[in-house]
Amino acid sequence: MSALMLNAPALYTELLKGVRSLRSANTQLVGITSGGAWLAQALHKDLGLPGKPGVISSAMHRDDFAQRGLASSAQTQIPFDVNGADIILLDDVLYTGRTIRAVLNELFDFGRPAKVQLAVLVDRGGRQLPIEASFAAARVALPPEQQLALARSDDGTLSFQVHSSAKP
Repeated sequence: MSALMLNAPALYTELLKGVRSLRSANTQLVGITSGGAWLAQALHKDLGLPGKPGVISSAMHRDDFAQRGLASSAQTQIPFDVNGADIILLDDVLYTGRTIRAVLNELFDFGRPAKVQLAVLVDRGGRQLPIEASFAAARVALPPEQQLALARSDDGTLSFQVHSSAKP
């Protein structure tokens, strides 16, 4: 097996450019726990946006909730009015689309945005639902048994980790 090398800081720079191009005057950032939330925090700061970005969890709307239960990840916190807002939803890795579907359900529990766009660091393909990112900093192909996740060190440095999962 060859090692996948993704430069997270370089991809973040591309994501910043992509999010700049997607923004409007009414844009609010919402990051999916946990990798997407880290990205939303950094982008919010680097774009000089007022207020705070939102954080959203997929836990309550997942189609595998009965198997997974509540994850220990952060709870949804949306510090702005969702109604009429242009939302840029941020995630680290887009794969099957199931997390995005769950997060959209959660987002609409808070109101009706004018528009929702998805921006991701990495699109790894393998979609099970018709969901597409408005912007992806990179596209990679991985075998289904490998998982790609964003990691953040204590000093805030981002990196990617690839894990293999044995299917029973």
